[in-house]
Amino acid sequence: MQKILSRITKKTFVIISVLLFSSFTYFNYVFDKNDVIFGLLFDSLKQLHYSPETLDDAFSEKVFDLYINTNFNKQFLVQSDIDALSKYKKDIDDEIATQRHDFYKATQDIVAKRIKEKEAWSREFLSRPMDYNVDEELELDLKKASYAKDETALKNEWRKWLKYQVILRLDEVMTKEEKPDTSAKNKDKLAQTPPIKKPFDSLEVEARRKTLKSQEDMFKRLYKISSRDRFAEFANAVTGVYDPHTQYFAPRDKKRFDQGMSGQFEGIGARLQSKDGILKVSEIIVGSPSFKQGELKAGDDILKVAQGSAEAVDITNMDMEDAIELIKGKKGTEVRLTVKKADNSIKIIPIIRDVVEIEETFAKSAVLDNKNKIGYIYLPSFYTDFSRTGAHHCSTDMRKEIEKLKKQHVKGLIIDLRDNGGGSLQEVVEMAGMFIPKGPVVQVRGKNNAVNIMDDKNPEVVWDGPLAILINHSSASASEILAAAMQDYKRAVIMGTTSFGKGTVQSFVDLDNYLLPQFDTIKPIGSVKITQQKFYRINGGATQLKGVTPDIMLPDPYALLELGEKEYTNPMPWDEIGKASYTEFTTINYGSVDKNSSKRVSGSSQFALIEQQAKEIKLKKDDTKYSLKLDVFRAEQKQIREQNKKYEDLKKEIKGFSASLLDEDKLKEANDTSRLNREERWVKNVAKDVYIHEAANVINDLK
Repeated sequence: MQKILSRITKKTFVIISVLLFSSFTYFNYVFDKNDVIFGLLFDSLKQLHYSPETLDDAFSEKVFDLYINTNFNKQFLVQSDIDALSKYKKDIDDEIATQRHDFYKATQDIVAKRIKEKEAWSREFLSRPMDYNVDEELELDLKKASYAKDETALKNEWRKWLKYQVILRLDEVMTKEEKPDTSAKNKDKLAQTPPIKKPFDSLEVEARRKTLKSQEDMFKRLYKISSRDRFAEFANAVTGVYDPHTQYFAPRDKKRFDQGMSGQFEGIGARLQSKDGILKVSEIIVGSPSFKQGELKAGDDILKVAQGSAEAVDITNMDMEDAIELIKGKKGTEVRLTVKKADNSIKIIPIIRDVVEIEETFAKSAVLDNKNKIGYIYLPSFYTDFSRTGAHHCSTDMRKEIEKLKKQHVKGLIIDLRDNGGGSLQEVVEMAGMFIPKGPVVQVRGKNNAVNIMDDKNPEVVWDGPLAILINHSSASASEILAAAMQDYKRAVIMGTTSFGKGTVQSFVDLDNYLLPQFDTIKPIGSVKITQQKFYRINGGATQLKGVTPDIMLPDPYALLELGEKEYTNPMPWDEIGKASYTEFTTINYGSVDKNSSKRVSGSSQFALIEQQAKEIKLKKDDTKYSLKLDVFRAEQKQIREQNKKYEDLKKEIKGFSASLLDEDKLKEANDTSRLNREERWVKNVAKDVYIHEAANVINDLK
């Protein structure tokens, strides 16, 4: 099916290229690279997208809203700017059709003017002391904010933003002075020469100086953004109307994407994306320095980057590639990231860069001791070697881990899919087949509404014993397929929190492949990632938006936040198709299992702490206004730090519960003490995980 689509599409692109070329030569017109990109981009979307859009006024208004209503624009533009641009609101479709870019060019002109204006304001406000006793607030969630009514209001909001940046630095240095470094290497030094506290005026001057330097760097970066990158942002406002996962990749962005999916590299091991001038962590690579350090999480906003103890560089509005270059570095060096967490708290996270080891991204297992021996398999993703020549496929690895666990006579099996963002469709089908006889695993529907039922055709059952699967709000795509299939068959108990809700699949189209030789001079022009199919459960429902609801819901720190696919702009809708033919298992008494689990969870001090944490995170998330009165700001930050201390109990050992490496793995790693030590640390943390502990309790109930 995929190969047929590719052949048809290539023919279409050749026709489009000929038409473009002939029109350019007919009018003696020197073609613009952007025109060619849009011509190919829209044809690819029309031919391949699951649900193509109609190019009309409604489409135009959606593009306008996506492109204009960004956090960056809310910080830089005034209402009169928006009013002036609104005349293009219904014209963008016509401009695309006639290869004009009046709206894009007008927007760029206004933004360029406002950037210069803000640069001057930054120098003005940071050249003199600020009043930190004024009782005023700053709204940090720009989605809640409206555009400034005029330049006076905009200038005042910018003043407050700069003041907030200064106060952040003041709080940091004043907190350090209140709690001097008492580590062993500084103990003797402190005893001989107690540190002298600097007067507030000196601290304030230094904080403003650092803020000004940060601002100067930011504006330099804004001026460095190429016209190609700016146009790519506009192109993605257009593709964003289709769905949140359809995206244009400029050549440099595609190269970066490919590098992020490649093998070994030196760095911190976090995949990043830029949105509205903010660098956001989209994924933590399992086994990477970030994963091992444990504090950086998907969803965190990276605000500043420091090389060890050097001065941190503000990367807000920095070119993504430049920001990543600051974060990357040689093995053994330290980078310190200042991040904003999901609850809006600010944290400095030190990470020692290292080689990201591919081996640690594969499935691995442990034996749990919880009255009975229970097998535990952690699967970070549904990885595969698409060339089919490599050694690692997750279904093959899963089979190996199960066979090793069976040798240790485990009584049940837990598969951990938490934070597993998905991967290969074929791998998940093969993996599901290890737990059931022949039968359907997932249904896939394409643009033409034809439904393909993907079956497990292998009658072999690798594991027929008790099975529990852990998921959370970051379990997506293939993870949801496996969890949903096992739930529909009633083959396993699904535990945790409702999954992400991504029920679509995308593929890349390299636009260079569809240009005629006459256009070679403008290569490369980039690629487009297009949503082409939707997944459906074998019961007929989609995982899209709704995700998979566990059989046993467990408390979660983010349970009260709105997360997942449904929070994206223009997500594909939920729908359902006919049910596939399959036979349910009848061995699990779900009512009894849920009742027993609920009783244990309600009596658990750790789960009670997690529920309390969820309420506090919700309050912090909703409270997005920050006081700019220094004393009040510092008191609020101190309270947050004190509140977070009590959650250290979540990392304590669980009485009567332990985990160990498999005998076969210990023997295999006996000569690699470094790797063995890492694995021992991993398995020690497994034994401290309250979710794994409860899953083990459920397995005992299933015997």
